Parts: sequence; structure tokens; C-alpha cells
Amino acid sequence: MASKSEDRKAIKIDGKAIAQTIRSEIASEVRHLSQKYGKVPGLAVVIVGARKDSQSYVNMKRKACAEVGIKSFDVDLPEQVPEAELISKVHELNEHPDVHGILVQLPLPKHINEEKVLTEISIEKDVDGFHPLNIGKLAMKGRDPLFLPCTPKAMYRLLNLDMLLINCILEFVLCCDNFFFFFKNVVDGCLELLSRSGISVKGKKAVVVGRSNIVGLPVALLLLKADATVTIVHSHTHDPESIIREADIIIAAAGQAMMIKGSWIKPGAAVIDVGTNAVDDKSKKSGYRLVGDVNYQEACKVAGWITPVPGGVGPMTVAMLLKNTLEGAKQVLTSESCL
Repeated sequence: MASKSEDRKAIKIDGKAIAQTIRSEIASEVRHLSQKYGKVPGLAVVIVGARKDSQSYVNMKRKACAEVGIKSFDVDLPEQVPEAELISKVHELNEHPDVHGILVQLPLPKHINEEKVLTEISIEKDVDGFHPLNIGKLAMKGRDPLFLPCTPKAMYRLLNLDMLLINCILEFVLCCDNFFFFFKNVVDGCLELLSRSGISVKGKKAVVVGRSNIVGLPVALLLLKADATVTIVHSHTHDPESIIREADIIIAAAGQAMMIKGSWIKPGAAVIDVGTNAVDDKSKKSGYRLVGDVNYQEACKVAGWITPVPGGVGPMTVAMLLKNTLEGAKQVLTSESCL
């Protein structure tokens, strides 16, 4: 007779399908804004240089804008653009009345100070969630940022949407590589849904693997705000495996292919893997395939939930960017109508 562990098969969380549902909701709201105010949300996407990966990400975001009716303002600058010129362009976008969100694609060329550029983005238009004031407010008890980085927001939505369907998981393992942002009313609403389902992050042990400004740090702060007990594992942590194995919530943002093994995961845990790593695969036309930070095949035999790579958190990250742009536009258009 097969053991329970052998019988276990993780439920796949379909981030692509959930993201499409969110996009449909966004498109409906955009149409409503257009009918009511005669305006639609506007997102300015700034890219510097010709990195193929950055161009791919930017094109995906611009295409997503078009699909939901958000106006895309395209700013393409050469690799050697002076830092002052880039900042001047950001200032122009800050003042543009039809731009409700500004995204500067990272990384920037080495001669440009990323922090300096991101700080120049108006906090009201910081839909990528990287402005120091947004991160600072996230870190402070009793303060709420206007926006959070997109992928952490995406992971939270994935968990909360699927938990409504299952109503039985009490342990979470979230594994990710680059992301997120979140509004207070969304966080409060999701936690309320979890509570009504008998599931709570409050008091759970959370381990964040990685401490990047893009993923690890904001996710850790977000979980801390939700009253989880948070530990951050990084490159200098001794015996990370034992720490991860004891956690109820694990955020893996290490950027290492298949780092998290099945033996590292608590039985029945939820695994949200947002890592995107290319590994050699001669069977593929491209010569490589994409894998996450988790060994998917092993994890499927242990976890209760799992996101695939690709098709998990990635699509959700773009959906959250669109959502934040929409919310930014709603705030502006509503305030203008009251004048």
C-alpha cells in the first residue's frame, strides 16, 4: 500500500488563469472610467539601453496595457543617456496629467544611480513600489505605503484567491525570485478572507530566502505586518535547510535554480515559486528551459499547493502592475471631479 506521502499530489495554482481574471476586471473598470470621466489610466514605461531581457519585459507590459485599455507612454532611451537627462524625463512624466504610473525598467546602466532615479519618481505615480518613502512606510508599524513592489502583491493574491477554494491549508511556503506591491484595503480584505476560512498568517513562522530590495525585503515586511514571525535567510546564513524545513511560510527569493528540495518542505505546505532561471536543455529548440527556485517534481510529492514556472507568479506580477496603475488613476480622477 502506498504511503500518504506517496499518494500526495500538490494542487497546481494556475497564476496565468487567475491573472487573466484580474485583467478582465481591470478592463471593465477602465471602460467605466472612460465613460464616466472621458479618460483612461496611463502608464509610462521607461527603458534605457537594449538588453534583450529588459526589452522583453517592457514589451510584455506594454502589450498588457493595450489589452486592458490602459494608455502606454513609451520612453526608450539609449544606453549612454546621461543620468541628468533620464531624471529630466522622469520629471516630465511626473508633471504629465495623463500619466498615472511611472515604471523605470531595471537594471539601469552602471553609470546611472538607480536609487537616485527611483527617488525622483513622484510617490503618487510609483506603481512599481520602489520609492524609498513607499518602502519606508511599509517598514513602519502603523504606516501604509501607497504602493508595494508588484511580485509580493502577486504572491499574496495567488494564495488568497486559491485559499477561498480549498479552505484547508494551514501552512504556507512562498518561493519567489523578483517582485511586488499591495494596497492596505486589499491586504485587510485578504486577511479577513483567510480568517473566515480558518486560515491565518498571524503567529506563523515565516522564512524569507533572500533579502533583495525587489522581493525579499518587501515580502518580509508585508508578512511582518500580517503578524507572522519572520526570519530572513541569506547567503551568510548557517544551515538554511534546517531553518526552511521548520517554517510555516517560506519566501524563496534567492534566484538559484531548484535550490529548494522536496525534503526541505513541510508536508502539505503551499509552495509559490517565482524564481525564473534558465538551465541547459538540448531537447528544447532554444537550448534551455526555465525552472524556478524550487525542485518542482520533488515538491509536488510533498506540498499541498504549488505554482508552476513559468505560468505561476509571473503573469500575476504584470496584472498587479496594471492594478496599481488603475488605482492611481482612480485616485486622481476622483479627486479632480471633486474640485
